[in-house]
Amino acid sequence: MKTDIQIAQEAKMQHITEIADKAGIDREGLELYGNYKAKLSDACVKGKARKGKLILVTAINPTPAGEGKTTVSVGLTDAMALRGHNVIAALREPSLGPVFGIKGGAAGGGYSQVVPMEDLNLHFTGDIHAITAANNLLAAMVDNHIYFGNELGFDLKNITWKRCLDMNDRQLRSVIDGNGKRTDGVTRQDGFDITAASEIMAVLCLSRDINDLKERLGSIVVGYTREGKAILARQINAQGAMCALLKDALKPNLVQTLIGTPVLIHGGPFANIAHGCNSIIATDYALKLADYCVTEAGFGADLGAEKFLDIKCRTAGFFPNACVLVATVRALKSHGGVAKADLSLPNLEALNRGLGNLGKHIENLTGVYKLPVVVAINRFASDTKEEIDAVAAYCESYGIKAIDSNVWGEGGKGALELADEVVRLCDIGSGEASFSYSVHSSIKEKIEAVAKRVYGASGVSFSALALKSIETLEKNGYSGLPICIAKTQYSLSDDPALLARPEGFTVSVANVRLSAGAGFAVVLTGEIMTMPGLPKVPAATNIDVTEDGVISGLF
Repeated sequence: MKTDIQIAQEAKMQHITEIADKAGIDREGLELYGNYKAKLSDACVKGKARKGKLILVTAINPTPAGEGKTTVSVGLTDAMALRGHNVIAALREPSLGPVFGIKGGAAGGGYSQVVPMEDLNLHFTGDIHAITAANNLLAAMVDNHIYFGNELGFDLKNITWKRCLDMNDRQLRSVIDGNGKRTDGVTRQDGFDITAASEIMAVLCLSRDINDLKERLGSIVVGYTREGKAILARQINAQGAMCALLKDALKPNLVQTLIGTPVLIHGGPFANIAHGCNSIIATDYALKLADYCVTEAGFGADLGAEKFLDIKCRTAGFFPNACVLVATVRALKSHGGVAKADLSLPNLEALNRGLGNLGKHIENLTGVYKLPVVVAINRFASDTKEEIDAVAAYCESYGIKAIDSNVWGEGGKGALELADEVVRLCDIGSGEASFSYSVHSSIKEKIEAVAKRVYGASGVSFSALALKSIETLEKNGYSGLPICIAKTQYSLSDDPALLARPEGFTVSVANVRLSAGAGFAVVLTGEIMTMPGLPKVPAATNIDVTEDGVISGLF
């Protein structure tokens, strides 16, 4: 069996200008990055209104291996193109951390991939590096301000802005810096986040244009005074220089699928600490250029889709016409209590126990958010007909279709039936917004709404620190923001051990942090890792390059 990278390297890519022509992109708006990548400026959509219908791809709560949302998204996009539809996918850019850590590449898989695969998974067009530079410029300016007198009165115990690096490195989670001579800075406790968890990544993805970007960068809270007053990036006049570093990174990247369907890749915020979606700008461009835009949200629908709908769509002013809910037989059996080593073995009893997880996500998407939904069964070779039929029958009880899709092995040809159903749903989907809470509610009320309506919790408990943090946010005028709940992706609850469809549980809120530039409050339900570590055997140990520049081992 060929690996993903072998399949990608065998592809005959079209010149990026040909892909631009397919998408109706004027050459004036195209900035070439070699033969197979390009950035798009706003000249390519100047004067164009949103005409496309938006398709959201999300999933049930995943296993640690993921459920193939990107692979399904790419396969669906190709299937729609094969049916003759004018379609563009808008997806996230992978972080180097997972690429070299445990997950490997993140450009889809098998015959449903985005190419050039190696570029996409490595440095690509440098957007993530630009975000790293802007983040660390702000950190340097904060410490420089403190070194030269601390006129703004930073409390050294309450500096909230960390440095970042786009690499899994647990050694940097907590550091003491400023050591050495007096001229080497002020000694203080510090730390690093991975770049995908930087607020600047979320800011970039939620900005509508360069002026909005600059305003959001200036609104970032970098620390507090001893009296609890927030100190903003604009108070040290950092927003202009950060924006200068990010002016090219703000432009979406144009690439292609294996069969030459246009894809926009832009941004990659975490789906826990941030909202887990590609940029508003890229989605907006796709909706203006194509009749259909396929996009995805990170993790399960309780995290990624909730944030896509309650944060991104609320900010951008668009809403999906249809939703694809990805499920795998393997994940449903995992929710039914089957060990990872036994997921390839037939087990209808366990599958039926796990179907409640799928049911809750269907209820959320159709009931809370009022979306037309189709379930895509992302097929694995070990799946039996009886298991697939059981999933289809369960979905039928909700009045929706479950369609067996083999996009890994067949590419777009394996999703033609799925494409037809998606187009049908788009024709009946209004695209009118329905949210799980009102932003005018209190922060506590918004948290309780998501926990009860989306997760199925019976209640929410708040730590003393969380209550104090909420009070500080409200005192500083941030009560009207959407919320971004950070919790485990493996369960509908905040406990990864509670699989399938748990009931009667309480969500425990440990703390609430502010991402004022991004425009949301981050609700922490436990210890959330913003700087992952490498596994015992990192994926990096399998990656190599030959003397003629051919990369191997990249998934």
